Amino acid sequence: MSPDLPAPLRAALDRALDGVPRKGLAERAARTSEAYRAGRPSAGVIREPADALAYALTRLPATYAACASVLAEAARMAPGFAPRSLLDAGAGTGAASWAASEVWPGLETATWLDASPPFLALAARLAADGPRALRAAEARRADLTAPGPWPKADLVTASYALAELAPDRQTSTTLELWSACEGVLALVEPGTPAGYARILAARTALIEAGAVLLAPCPHQGACPLVGEDWCHFSVRLPRSRDHRLAKGAEVPFEDERFSYLVAARPGVAAADARPRVLAPPRTGKPGIALKLCGLDGRVEQRLVSKRGKQGYAAARRLGWGDIL
Repeated sequence: MSPDLPAPLRAALDRALDGVPRKGLAERAARTSEAYRAGRPSAGVIREPADALAYALTRLPATYAACASVLAEAARMAPGFAPRSLLDAGAGTGAASWAASEVWPGLETATWLDASPPFLALAARLAADGPRALRAAEARRADLTAPGPWPKADLVTASYALAELAPDRQTSTTLELWSACEGVLALVEPGTPAGYARILAARTALIEAGAVLLAPCPHQGACPLVGEDWCHFSVRLPRSRDHRLAKGAEVPFEDERFSYLVAARPGVAAADARPRVLAPPRTGKPGIALKLCGLDGRVEQRLVSKRGKQGYAAARRLGWGDIL
């Protein structure tokens, strides 16, 4: 699935940016980035429409790319899953909803939960010419730490949302999301040690609640990376001219690193589990070296030799995050 913004979303963002001074947006975006790096939630910096627009200019493309990667993997691991309803918790600019609509065009309804009126207003503005489910999305101003119940949906997403919550509220919010989920739950967080820690805590809570892990884990056992590494992946996306200017960047692309978890209700039919590639494959003279998360819950270092032509050809097509 392409990491590029869908054409209607790209056009809507361009219209929203039309006539808006880029210097002011860049300054607002810089303040938002500083707040995130300091561990402060967006509520303190996304206070008005221009703040939300600055965020969309700098973060919407990467957030969409990460969500598109995760939800495409969810669809591959649950090929018969065809959600008709979506609950996007911590919806922000609606990036996860757009990604879900690209992966599952049959979506009929969407509900957005977010505590920020500027974000909800911008999400609705960007979706005005989007897929039917997003055009008619129900936008609810909601505190994700408040007790439910929340609207139930076949597909529930929360992208870059747990990071906004106090640590002692993240597990309860995860379980509220699970209670609202009637099919598949997808969580996406920054691909940092802290983001991985949040995903790991959610993973433990969901397994205890009876969830079946679809991705990236090929097993339900303890994560073998604890104390050694952190589980994260990466997607490369193009940067527009405005995107580069807002971020003070020169290169025409960006690598977004993310951690994620896709969990399903036991009734969702899943594809057979396969070992997953945990790092970029390394090609050398003997062959291709792969770091794998195995079905037995262990990390395996496997060398695919050039001598096995068929296996080597298959390994050459593998990337970071793929299954073997």
